[in-house]
Amino acid sequence: MKSYYRNIVIWSLLAVVIGLVVGALDALFGRVLIGVTNFRLQHFNYLIPFLPLIGLLIVFLYDRFGKTAGRGMGLVFSVGHQSDEVIPKRLIPLAMMSTWLTHLFGGSAGREGVAVQIGATFANFLGDIFNIKNRHIIVMIGMAAGFGGLFQTPFAATLFALEALIAGAIYYRALVPALIASTVAAQTSHFLGLEKFSFPLTKLPTLDASLIAKLILMGAIFGLTGFAFAWLLAQAKSRLTTWLPNPYLKVAACGVILSVAFTILGNGRYSGLGTDLIATTFGGGHIFPWDFALKLILTVLTLAIGFQGGEVTPLFAIGAALGATLGLALGLPVTFVAALGYAAVFAAATNTFWAPILIGCEVFGYALMPYLMLVVITSYMLNFNKSIYTAQDMLQNMFEGK
Repeated sequence: MKSYYRNIVIWSLLAVVIGLVVGALDALFGRVLIGVTNFRLQHFNYLIPFLPLIGLLIVFLYDRFGKTAGRGMGLVFSVGHQSDEVIPKRLIPLAMMSTWLTHLFGGSAGREGVAVQIGATFANFLGDIFNIKNRHIIVMIGMAAGFGGLFQTPFAATLFALEALIAGAIYYRALVPALIASTVAAQTSHFLGLEKFSFPLTKLPTLDASLIAKLILMGAIFGLTGFAFAWLLAQAKSRLTTWLPNPYLKVAACGVILSVAFTILGNGRYSGLGTDLIATTFGGGHIFPWDFALKLILTVLTLAIGFQGGEVTPLFAIGAALGATLGLALGLPVTFVAALGYAAVFAAATNTFWAPILIGCEVFGYALMPYLMLVVITSYMLNFNKSIYTAQDMLQNMFEGK
């Protein structure tokens, strides 16, 4: 018992250091990414033709310098599952630079994958220095710091780190240090000028039988959408690698297709993080019924052919845009349904439960909790255990010894 509490104190002290460093790195990464995005918006037509060439550069960088770092989140999850592998420190600059390039030249990708990799890599490095045996715990602490520093949602970040590695399980031993790391990282990145997105909802509809039925219906649609994203991403990566086994040919040929598609489909509307769609949705702008589908397809293709970034912010955009369309169709407030979609599509695509509920509360207000519970429960049940994180383990597999 004494050793247990001693370990908690050690992990918590390390969590403070991890939170400070990772929060600073997240601030650097996030602020440069905002600058890159603004530059692309102003010069889109000049930059988008070079997307295939930038894809070749990114593939070359990972091929020449990446080594095991090229596995990205797969490597993080492998170490989190207590393998003996090492997360190389070069993963941090490679992931940051390649993601900045992807966004600068118009690719559709996210950012959380990079932040989580930054956190896990630094935490793992610190674990090497102090010879920490429970490497999976230190990796979870780093993941929480990375997510929390970028989105400044420490509660959601903590639960994301604890439940993402193994679907259906939460590793409570890491709860306190992970919360400390995510909170410190969030405060650090905020202090260094990285802003948090929030949109408090004040007027919510009455929770009656009719609304409950609509919430379940919406949850089913959001769940199937998240499943579709995860399934299509895995299929696209597999099929494109089979058809075009040469990674340079794959990114060049498909990069040309993407460059044309981003230009003719909204002239950059679906490039980048998707924050433009989120801002349009919650700012009262016009959302087309096909916005969510095009953002989904173009993000899947961008990530499947070798460009870098994450998936979560595009998932937020997909969910919000789909929610806006469903809100109009069901006669419900658009921002209310968009907020539910923001969290529920994320839940289905990542195969996580509590993190999406908490991120919905931290972004839109805790009054949304009852509605989120109903929608996320439904979406989580209808994702068929698919996840964008293909290295994610399943609780039943652990019991079965698989």
